This record gives sequence, C-alpha cells and structure tokens, in this order.
Amino acid sequence: MPKTTYELEREANIARNRALIEQLQLKSASASITEKAKVPAKPKQQQKPKIKPVQPIKKEKRAVQEAPRRASARLRGSTSAVDPDETPAQKRKREREDEDRRRKEEEERLAAEERAREAKRPRHHELDLETLAEQEESEPLSGLSSTFQSLLLARHPRRRGERDAFVFESRKKEDAEVAALRARVQNLKIVARAKVTQDRVYSAAYHPEPTKDLIFFGDKHGQLGLWDARAPAEEVGEEDDVDLDQKEAGKYWRLQVHWPATAQSSISCIKFDPIDAHSVYTSAYDSSVRSLSFTSGISREVFAMEKVLLTSMDLPPASHEMWLSDAEGWITHLDLREHKSKFRTYQVSDQKVGCVSVNPTNPTFILTASNNRSLKVWDVRKLQKIPAHDGVFELDRGGVDEFKASKGGAATLRAEWKHDKSVTSAYWDPRGRSIVSTSYDDALRIWDLRPSLMATDVPFPNFKPVTRIRHNCQTGKWLTMLKAQWSPNPDVYPHFTIGDLDHSLDIFGCKGEFLAKLSDKDKVSATQAVTCSHPSVVERVASGNGSGRCVLWAPADLVE
Repeated sequence: MPKTTYELEREANIARNRALIEQLQLKSASASITEKAKVPAKPKQQQKPKIKPVQPIKKEKRAVQEAPRRASARLRGSTSAVDPDETPAQKRKREREDEDRRRKEEEERLAAEERAREAKRPRHHELDLETLAEQEESEPLSGLSSTFQSLLLARHPRRRGERDAFVFESRKKEDAEVAALRARVQNLKIVARAKVTQDRVYSAAYHPEPTKDLIFFGDKHGQLGLWDARAPAEEVGEEDDVDLDQKEAGKYWRLQVHWPATAQSSISCIKFDPIDAHSVYTSAYDSSVRSLSFTSGISREVFAMEKVLLTSMDLPPASHEMWLSDAEGWITHLDLREHKSKFRTYQVSDQKVGCVSVNPTNPTFILTASNNRSLKVWDVRKLQKIPAHDGVFELDRGGVDEFKASKGGAATLRAEWKHDKSVTSAYWDPRGRSIVSTSYDDALRIWDLRPSLMATDVPFPNFKPVTRIRHNCQTGKWLTMLKAQWSPNPDVYPHFTIGDLDHSLDIFGCKGEFLAKLSDKDKVSATQAVTCSHPSVVERVASGNGSGRCVLWAPADLVE
C-alpha cells in the first residue's frame, strides 16, 4: 500500500531532526575540546609523605589448640554398628560401651574447660621464662638468657646524690652548669625504634648497665617488654618496600609477667633491685607485685592483695623495703625479706593515691600524690609508731587520722599542698631535695627543700612550690597519664623529662629551666606519654606511646 502524503512528510521531518541533532552534538564536542585546549592543565600537587610507623618483624604465629567443643549425643551417634539381628545381651553390651565412651568424652571436655578457666585466673606461683614467653613471637629466649647473664657481671646499686649537690653560691656558676647540660641534651635524635609491647605503654625503666641500652616497658595487658635498643638486629628477609629507617632496631622480648592478659593486669610501675639491679620488680592492677630474677630467670610473686589496684611503688636505696600505693587511698610498707603476708597499710587519702616516692637520701620521708588534689610529705618514723591490731599488719581506716590528732603524731604529716585538680605524680630528685609534681590542672610544680628542714621534728614551714610551669596534661581516656620523671643520674644537674601532646619530649631543669624539646615529625606521630632516662649516661632518653611503639633518643653519631 503506497504511503500517504502525511507519512512521507513525517518521515522527512524525522530525518531532518536527526541530522540536526547529530550536527549539534559534533559542534558541542568540538567546542568542548577547543575550550579544554585553551585552559592549561593544573599541575598535580605532590602529596606529602605520610609518617609510617616502625614496621614490626614478621614472625610465624604459633598454632593455638582449641578446647574440644561439646556435641549432643544425637549428633555424635553411636560408634558401634547396630546389628538388626543382635540379641538382647549384645544390645546391652553395645549400650554400655556407648555410655562409657560418652562419659569419657564428657570428662575430657570438662577437664579442657577447667584448664581454659585456669589459664585465665591470676597466677601466684613461680614462672620460668618459657612460660612467660609462651604466647609471644619475640626473639628466641636464648638471646634473653645471654642478655641476663651479661647484666650479672657487675653490680649496679642505685646511686643517690648529695643533698647539697648543685647548690651554687653564684648565679653565674649555676647558669654555666645549666648551659652545659642543655648543650648535651638539646640535639638528641631518634636512633632506634621498635614495637616493644603489644599494647599501650604504662610504665618504663632504664637498666643502669652503662654499656647497654636495655629498657623495660610495661603495657596495659600485663606484658613486660625488654628492649636491647642497640643490639644488632637479625636479617628479617627481603622487604624492598620498607625503608631502612622504618624497620625495627635492636632486639626485644615480650614476657607476660602478670596474668590474665587484660586491662586488669596493667603494669603500673617498674623498679630494679636497688642493691645490685640483678632483678626487676613490677606492680600491676591485678593487686600483685612480682620479681623477675636475672640470675635464675624465674618470676615470683612477692606481694598480693585482694582486688586492690596497685598504682605505684618505690624502693629506698640499699635496702630491702618497698612502698606501694593503691586506688583505695592506702600506702603499704613491705620488708622483702619477710613472707609476703607480712605488711603494714596506712590510709593517707580518702581517694586514689596515684604515686608514692621515697626520699633517696633520707628514706624516712615519703611523698604521696592523690586524686583529692593533695601532695603530702609523710614522716615514716611517725607512721610506724601506729600500733597494729592483734598482731595483724593491717590498720583500720581511721588509724592515721587518729594518730595525727594525738600528741605524739603531730608531725606525722610534714607538709601538704593542694593543687587545683588531681595530682597524677610527685617524685623526689636524686638528691632528695627537689620535688616535681604533675597535675590535671595543666601545671608542673617544683619544690626546693633545704636539708635542715628535714632535721627538725615539726611540719615544714612555708611549704609552697618555687616554680610553676604550664604544661598540657589533658591525656584523656586513651593516653597514659603524663608524669614528670627525674633523671636518676646524680652526676649532672638535676633535670626531668615529660611527654608533650604535640608528639615531642620536653626536658626541664630542677628550677624549671627549659633545656630541650626533642621531636621528629618524620618518625614520631604519637604522644610519647611514658619516659625514662639512663641512670649513668646523660645522653640517653627512652619513650613509649599508646600502641606499644618505643623510641631511643641519643646522639645522632651513635647510628652506624
């Protein structure tokens, strides 16, 4: 059938419109290309290299044996084939065998569950190195045993300074001493890095051996990391995508000293034996104190309480005594030569005591720092006059307050200073003369006490800080509290280190003199919350952060 005039005209219009659309699209595309050619291309911005964390050594993971899972009798079925023609006697025999098998499997399952529960309970018995390291993938224990043996070649007693050391009659001499120390510490660089512990670093201590850089770090889950920072590292393998300065340095070992591995076992403090440094003490939130002997490689419990979070400890030089503080407001005195059940406790605060410090040159005076905002100086000779009840070395909560109010206890509390907020730490310097405190009111305070004040039997007159330094201490929930730590080296001008929230490490003198701000934005991208210094080498400082990564600050020419 021939097309009508209308249809022919309609098809012609469609063809013209299609041609017009195609022509317009070509022109638009051409114009777009022309415009793009006129506009110069924007140069690509070079991305700043991101700070890479130190890469841990890759090691093979150990196989974990799971406890047998419980299954119903219906799913397990019977192991004996059922004979349709079996006699009643055969059936009874088969059922007895199945019952015996099920009973045996149930006993094995219950035993495995009990072993799993036992593994999660606190450990109060002695532990060897193999047990302490059985869950970890660090260096072989033979290297740790060799390191321990090298520490036994010499005694390293805790040194203390003279009470009048670095007290100058001339301001010029004092300024020269400060300038000399500043020149030694202000150019320290990062010479080693490693992920020493698996979790957040809570505490640290530098071993006094002068030929090594052996630092001990305690983490959030009861793990003690031992880092030989400048030991020659073994070849890990081909890792072409990782720069040399991003690899771990030295060797480290991880020991699960406190158990279970949870936040209830956080290591709050680390101290070496003050007589020879041949063992290390650790206090933890699991209410226990343990000692790891370098001689035997055995960790033993030296003290334990029931559900009391231990926050700090200190040991006087050349003694077998120990002082502990806890979250209930008590301080505890131990004689390490006696059985661990023998101790004396004193309630010195109605809130948590976060720190206790013994005066190294006059151990009869101790410091306490509490959440009730107070820093207190106690006379131990007075505290020890408080009688025990029925021969039990534990006092009621009103014992200290009642004794302070009595005639003979007037000078038990020698001094007190109220901060604006909680006091997180307070420590004596190696001379037993200066005090530095850290508080959540964002200030560091320094006291200077003349030795003549301690020779009296009356409260200290005019006890107030001589210096106040502004310092941000708002660490919050996810960072370890900042604590100003004195250098234990008595041979140099007294100074202390403290982490800064700008990822640096600050060093101050005993009168608040600013000495150095150590930082390296290319290698450190986290707050160095925990710090410690070598007891005999000035140019050595170590620090750790919230992920268990630790760094060693030393002269740059120390790197080979």
